[in-house]
Amino acid sequence: MNNQIKVTLLAVTPDAQKLIEEAGRTCYLSFDKIGANSASDFIQRLIKMGHDSPLEHACATFRIENCSRAMTHQLVRHRLMSVSQQSQRYVDEENFHFVIPETLPKEHITEFQNDMETIRQMYKKWRNKGLKREDARFVLPNACTSEIVVTANFREWRHIIKIRTSQKAQWEIRIACTEILRILKKLAPDCFCDIETGLNIAAE
Repeated sequence: MNNQIKVTLLAVTPDAQKLIEEAGRTCYLSFDKIGANSASDFIQRLIKMGHDSPLEHACATFRIENCSRAMTHQLVRHRLMSVSQQSQRYVDEENFHFVIPETLPKEHITEFQNDMETIRQMYKKWRNKGLKREDARFVLPNACTSEIVVTANFREWRHIIKIRTSQKAQWEIRIACTEILRILKKLAPDCFCDIETGLNIAAE
């Protein structure tokens, strides 16, 4: 049991902002305006105009660890994304870890942990009765931790981050997407300069 989500950048398009500028200027045949620092202003203008398609030429890949299956089910609803996730068909879950909801009152934590242990024993029981992992997993909870690798282009990341850092989103995916935004702002600041979030990672 550990509620500390870990987000790791695995890959990002090299010189992403230069590539986006090159692609975007193709629309206007304005290559003569490319200079040492021209990408910044150009990309910000594209975003203000709503001309987001050039941002699709750059991609970023992240590994997200120690998150619940409930959270990954929310994330994979974004279909313009490539996903590789820990499989409960092939990974034994007899000693699965789990995430405790932040809203759970402290006086009920032990009860929740006991419920998770009961489910562990149910899973083991069905495995011992000969059920394959792919069928025994039917008793597993959404609280099970999972690991997932996700790749999306910058336009899609903008869409995901805007939706999933909203206060209407659930706390777990807000934390993950706020960290993704923090990383992307360092790598391609002009591509994400207009997106802000009030979530303080350190306080979670």
